[in-house]
Amino acid sequence: MSLQIITSGPLSLLQDLGRYGHQSIGVTTGGPMDEHSFLWANRLLNNDPNAVQIEVTMGQFSCQFKKETTFSLTGADMGATLNGVSIECWQSHSVSAGDQLTLRGSRAGMRAYIAVKGGFNAIPLLNSCATVMRDQMGGINGDGNKLMAKDTIGYAETTPMPLTCVPPEFIPKYKQSITLDVFLGYQYESFCELQREKFFTSTYQLTPQMDRMGCRFSGEPILCQKQNLISEGIAAGAIQIPQDGQPIILLKDRQTIGGYPKIGCISAKGQRLLAQCLPGAEIQFVEKDIYEAQEERRIEQAFFESYIGRRRVQEAS
Repeated sequence: MSLQIITSGPLSLLQDLGRYGHQSIGVTTGGPMDEHSFLWANRLLNNDPNAVQIEVTMGQFSCQFKKETTFSLTGADMGATLNGVSIECWQSHSVSAGDQLTLRGSRAGMRAYIAVKGGFNAIPLLNSCATVMRDQMGGINGDGNKLMAKDTIGYAETTPMPLTCVPPEFIPKYKQSITLDVFLGYQYESFCELQREKFFTSTYQLTPQMDRMGCRFSGEPILCQKQNLISEGIAAGAIQIPQDGQPIILLKDRQTIGGYPKIGCISAKGQRLLAQCLPGAEIQFVEKDIYEAQEERRIEQAFFESYIGRRRVQEAS
């Protein structure tokens, strides 16, 4: 038995935390665009942090549960209903066979995450089920296809578990005006002082040219003294400056190499904030100390991993 998709919306994908260790052969990582929401969806159910979920972009999604389970919903507010009755996001909910979940349009944020107790079943490829359509990897059958109406996704039947919710202090408020932390890259010196100042004092608009690979901005153009660069590996969050001077930020499904100059890289926190912005959002950039960001990242990862360790100790005893 399984979950059946009724309507899939513009883009709904199966995701785990990503496909790491294969960029040397041109395979990008993929994974959830908003990792914070993804990790909380699994934590609400005491799942492994890497358990497979559905990432829903822009809503217009509905599905029917074919057997009993507990599910959680995090991320964007999409006016969710269960059997026609409104339900809260950032909580877990019990369902019986035949219950129907509907996500309407995005009201705040852009991406929502649906997890079930134990995770969804999918065929791993290179140790991951993360869907990257361009690479034709991940998803239900491992071929990189997005979810479509009438698709079925397996999951284990489970009895109801105590319902949980995310503490209010961990629930983000999605805004259309954000500031992104930037680590300076080694090509930063290729930009003159005037261009650096312009980058950090300007406000940019997020254009409709955005997807899981990256997003383009419009605003004050930034010029680089050096354009003829050899293609090299690219990190998630890299800020490329093409010849037109309009910044491009690369995200989860980015290409693995590129030759545009890079003024810096936004933090993992910045990437998830950006993932919930709609076109037209106003973006500013601020310099961030990389060591401070690394420590914040370690604390966050320890927070989400610690409860799994405690649970395994309890199960062993």
